[in-house]
Amino acid sequence: MRRSDGLPPRWVPARPVGSLARVPPDHPSGPSATDGHGSGDAPVPPTVEVFADVLCPFAHVGLRRFVDRRDELGRTGPRLRVRAWPLELINGRPLQADHVADELDPIRHDAAPCQFAGFDLVHFPTTSLPAFALTAAAYEVSDEIGERIALEVRDALFERGLDVGDRPVLDELARRHGIAYDAEAGRAVAEADLAEGRDRGVVGSPHFFTPDGGFFCPSLDVHRDEHDQLVVHRDPEGFDRFLAAALA
Repeated sequence: MRRSDGLPPRWVPARPVGSLARVPPDHPSGPSATDGHGSGDAPVPPTVEVFADVLCPFAHVGLRRFVDRRDELGRTGPRLRVRAWPLELINGRPLQADHVADELDPIRHDAAPCQFAGFDLVHFPTTSLPAFALTAAAYEVSDEIGERIALEVRDALFERGLDVGDRPVLDELARRHGIAYDAEAGRAVAEADLAEGRDRGVVGSPHFFTPDGGFFCPSLDVHRDEHDQLVVHRDPEGFDRFLAAALA
């Protein structure tokens, strides 16, 4: 979990953020949106928007936890529409591999013991921008393909140890799903999403928006102990509140 300054907060509420984070009814992810690919009369399958950085380990946990629970319930929706929350632009510098690695031990200790098996310091990306471009292009195909790419990019990084800032890695993902994308468009995608996220009250990565409100990193309880050490636990109550809003 990362605030807009890119650092784990000492205290984060795992509950709706409030009215500033509410999705307006006429927003593309809201309940009254229409398809846009046909006559405009067909309703869009519900989506949950997420502002997240590709390199954020807390987002990787949150996205996977939502999708896994949705699948366990036998639901095909809502799909995740993952937007860019570009910490490298917010902080004015890329995320550092050793800093992310330091966060993984407390995350894996309790919250996600089966994740991050392939994390590789040597191949940690220096930028998320090309991956943002690929993800945005995938969502232009469909919400299903967009969600799949958003998850696969993070799996490639955290579970397979691949550099997802490297064009050949992203090109292979794009080829596999038949996606045409322009890696150079990543900065424009990131800047546009950053501006919208700020307008909508995004706190950090990951920040989810449901029709009933916004939730910042609802699956995890993240804080620092009396020795200023990072502590990460699952937050089942916070996650259940989020899930109820997302699946309503």
